[in-house]
Amino acid sequence: MSYLEQSFSVKFEYKIYFTSSLFDTGNPILANFFKEKPSEALRKIFFVLDKGVADAHPNLVTSIRAYFAQHSDVQLINDIMIVPGGEASKNDTALFDQLVEAVNVYGIDRHSYIAAIGGGAVLDLVGYAAAVSHRGIKHIRIPTTVLSQNDSGIGVKNGINYKGKKNFLGTFAPPSAVLNDDQFLLTLNDRDWRSGISEAVKVALIKDPEFFYWIEANTAQLVARDMDTMNYLIKRCAQLHLNHIAGDDPFETGSARPLDFGHWSAHKLEQLSNFSVLHGEAVAMGIALDSTYSFLTGMLTEEKLQRILNVMLHLSFDISNPFIQINDTESPILRGLAEFQEHLGGKLTITLLTDLGTGKEVHQMDHKLLIEASNYVLNFTSTHAGLPLSDH
Repeated sequence: MSYLEQSFSVKFEYKIYFTSSLFDTGNPILANFFKEKPSEALRKIFFVLDKGVADAHPNLVTSIRAYFAQHSDVQLINDIMIVPGGEASKNDTALFDQLVEAVNVYGIDRHSYIAAIGGGAVLDLVGYAAAVSHRGIKHIRIPTTVLSQNDSGIGVKNGINYKGKKNFLGTFAPPSAVLNDDQFLLTLNDRDWRSGISEAVKVALIKDPEFFYWIEANTAQLVARDMDTMNYLIKRCAQLHLNHIAGDDPFETGSARPLDFGHWSAHKLEQLSNFSVLHGEAVAMGIALDSTYSFLTGMLTEEKLQRILNVMLHLSFDISNPFIQINDTESPILRGLAEFQEHLGGKLTITLLTDLGTGKEVHQMDHKLLIEASNYVLNFTSTHAGLPLSDH
């Protein structure tokens, strides 16, 4: 027997910038990014916009064109593509085909960039098209929602939904840069504003108790849309996610998914609701369910569980939504466990809580205990909704 063995590592580096009015011609961040990465080749940049963002910012296309007219280190493709926003963009493979066709028509090569401006779903779609075209075109993400600025838009994953399954097709492909512009958050409706906060609660609960205490103390400011408070939340949440990605398994080759705390039911719930429930809303429900399950197994105290549920209620999350109710062992949401295990590609691995800020992996979930957890959340909501935090 003989064999050859190969081993190598590839270093990935990218920066996440925090700014206001990114496309103001006096803002040097984007121009400096291209200057720091000089190239002898002709570089082009092709922009893809989330329709919701384009509608909310009617001068955005004009601002992009004006910016690159003044800063010409890369050549702007004047045709700026607008795609539907939200999860629908990941369900329509025709949009993926249109992106690949644009790469072909405009001669976007591996020296060039595709920039996506939008929520997490659009960033996922465009990132996937960039990753597979020419085996990898440079990708710039410009997230426009709380959820994408603090979580989905800053990491290394992208993909589309296929065969009725969330993120069935996708790649791990780090972006060239992420640019968070807080001005995009101003036009979010209240539902989208709050939705992304759930991912901050999630990462705080498994990684950083002090961050959870901070969120707990600042629920009123967050709901009232205080921008300084939100900017802090986004940056701290982003840092915690980046710290995890830089760990031992950035491309998720194992079955452990601590950052998917609360997600096994959330992914299924989104599908059951035909995506009428936003991802962040579904994650909030999943966090409530799994935190309660943690308490019922004896891992988490009831006092700490109730602090978690109170925070969710004060952030106006509907944690007892009918879609996540588990009434019996045939409840549709329970199918999410098997689908989550399939997504992991190995044994079932679920993160639960032993403390605020401390997660623990388990490899099975008792359906009867999940029914009890679901009923607990429902009862808690009915008796505690509307009470001030100090009265809980």
